[in-house]
Amino acid sequence: MTQAEIKLCSLLLQEHFGEIVEKIGVHLIRTGSQPLRVIAHDTGTSLDQVKKALCVLIQHNLVIYQVHKRGVVEYEAQCSRVLRMLRYPRYIYTTKTLYSDTGELIVEELLLNGKMTMSAVVKKVADRLTETMEDGKTMDYAEVSSTFVRLADTHFVQRCPLVPATENSDPGPPPPAPTLVINEKDMYLVPKLSLIGKGKRRRSSEDDAAGEPKAKRPKHATDNKEPIPDDGIYWQANLDRFHQHFRDQAIVSAVANRMDQTSSEIVRTMLRMSEITTSSSAPFTQPLSSNEIFRSLPVGYNISKQVLDQYLTLLADDPLEFVGKSGDSGGGMYVVNLHKALASLATATLESIVQERFGSRCARIFRLVLQKKHLEQKQVEDFAMIPAKEAKDMLYKMLSESFMTLQEIPKTPDHAPSRTFYLYAVNVLSAARMLLHRCHMSIANLIERRQFETKENKRLLEKSQRVEAILASMQATGAEEVQLQEIEEMITAPERQQLETLKRNVNKLDASEIQVDETIFLLESFIESTMKRQ
Repeated sequence: MTQAEIKLCSLLLQEHFGEIVEKIGVHLIRTGSQPLRVIAHDTGTSLDQVKKALCVLIQHNLVIYQVHKRGVVEYEAQCSRVLRMLRYPRYIYTTKTLYSDTGELIVEELLLNGKMTMSAVVKKVADRLTETMEDGKTMDYAEVSSTFVRLADTHFVQRCPLVPATENSDPGPPPPAPTLVINEKDMYLVPKLSLIGKGKRRRSSEDDAAGEPKAKRPKHATDNKEPIPDDGIYWQANLDRFHQHFRDQAIVSAVANRMDQTSSEIVRTMLRMSEITTSSSAPFTQPLSSNEIFRSLPVGYNISKQVLDQYLTLLADDPLEFVGKSGDSGGGMYVVNLHKALASLATATLESIVQERFGSRCARIFRLVLQKKHLEQKQVEDFAMIPAKEAKDMLYKMLSESFMTLQEIPKTPDHAPSRTFYLYAVNVLSAARMLLHRCHMSIANLIERRQFETKENKRLLEKSQRVEAILASMQATGAEEVQLQEIEEMITAPERQQLETLKRNVNKLDASEIQVDETIFLLESFIESTMKRQ
């Protein structure tokens, strides 16, 4: 765990949950697993506050617990899970593109609340969608429920582990903490619920605007406590499935850039056929025959079987080896080589960063050393056709920045420089780890800058919110255009310009965070895939 990661975790926890949760979370990240009273003592926080903070962290899968033989419950932070909070906007946007607004809101609710029952999610999403609709239109629970089922079928949402029934019925003393288990067969099993009803509009904001006292408001039917049909069956977003989708999208995009759109569509079809049968950590997809791929191609791609075979042969013969041939039965068996694809994407990322930082000549040397594995300085000069002084300077730059490594091979035991080979090489795994560390530092800096910008303009933002609230309440009461214009003029032209600049800067920082996180995802996927193969 690097200092950059700890700092980034601290910023994310504080931004999402506040100071107390951040203090407890960072303490657990720094110290490892600890019991409740030790956490309270070391952080100087009351037991009650520590309990509430741990409840929040456990609810959002950021902390796990385990019972030791002595009966002591210890809590351990999941740093990698905390860092996933950076990717929440990307998860939500992906669901929107795949399952429209309904799917987007389902995943958003699950991410915001950590764990929820299906019935609670369906009702809340139906209410939110109804509020955005025109008057007289409502969203049916059944429609939201069907989208939820589709998300479960494609494994984007999954059940949370439960307390087994035997543990509940045990007559002995209760354990210090429940043991949660889940059967793999039940992880995506949606309970049969007959959710009948429509989304409701909240009237509280309108009543407040109209000045109606709260006591006069009619009680909604939801105030009555009704038995929950799926009580105890909680759901959460399956982040690994999202990561699998992101990886597949990156591979398809790379194939499209290298070859053409038809090739990428063939690879997309292969990945789609294997997405549920292949685990996210597998180095290859399941072997697929040419005939199976041909039958599964989208309807819009009217290519013949012969043309498909030619494309598959081209993909299998490509030096990057994104697609490999594993047999000749069924017209030929093909797999997508996930590990090599991730390695190629990570290497391309390193090359582009070297070019951006050090220029095209350095990028030429970097690619040359990558291709030849080991080279002496004289060989680099000859192959790259760069003058000796410049080549030496560029190699030293990349060596000092950890993009390259230098290996000494002595001819004699005395290690004399005149009798020693000095070989330059690129350790892609080491360079990827160094770059990942820098990406974590970059995102932490971006978040701090965004917080600074917001803090500096806090007074102006509060004034803008007050003016907007007054305008909304006056529009609800049917105020005249002149009155609304007077309220708008409370924010002067320079202040409005300052707000526009702030908005532009914050949007730019947010976009930068998402772009850096895309690089983090590629590097993490490559490192994880490489470590599993070693």
